[in-house]
Amino acid sequence: MTKKEIVRQIAERIEETQLKTKEIVQLTFDAIVDTLITDRRIELRNFGVFEVKLRKARKARNPRTDAPVDVPPKYVVTFKPGKEMEERVRKLTPTPEDLAALEAETAREEAEAHGGEAGDSNGVAPRADGQPAPKKKRPRKAPHA
Repeated sequence: MTKKEIVRQIAERIEETQLKTKEIVQLTFDAIVDTLITDRRIELRNFGVFEVKLRKARKARNPRTDAPVDVPPKYVVTFKPGKEMEERVRKLTPTPEDLAALEAETAREEAEAHGGEAGDSNGVAPRADGQPAPKKKRPRKAPHA
């Protein structure tokens, strides 16, 4: 869902224009961000808690070059859902598509953990919609001079 869809949904419920509703929604988001910057924490009852935390410096690796990279400490926003949200989300029932995607992801992770790749012989995982997986492209060899 996008902000535009949220605005449309709220505007219909409160019978207000989308333009006025968009302004109110944006002001709400701005207030959340401003509070996080100044107070580093905002608690919205029955929704959750946003908090700014300082993440430690760490060593990472550039995936293209495999070169080590120093990542400096940085602030990140965390979110812990409230009890009511947790309970409502927990009651969701997974769709067959959700379950198929979960199985495919699990198979990919297991194959990667064992040094191989999940999927068919070309190393591409099968699609959740039952269609054949696309063929893996091979890099071209440079012509001999």
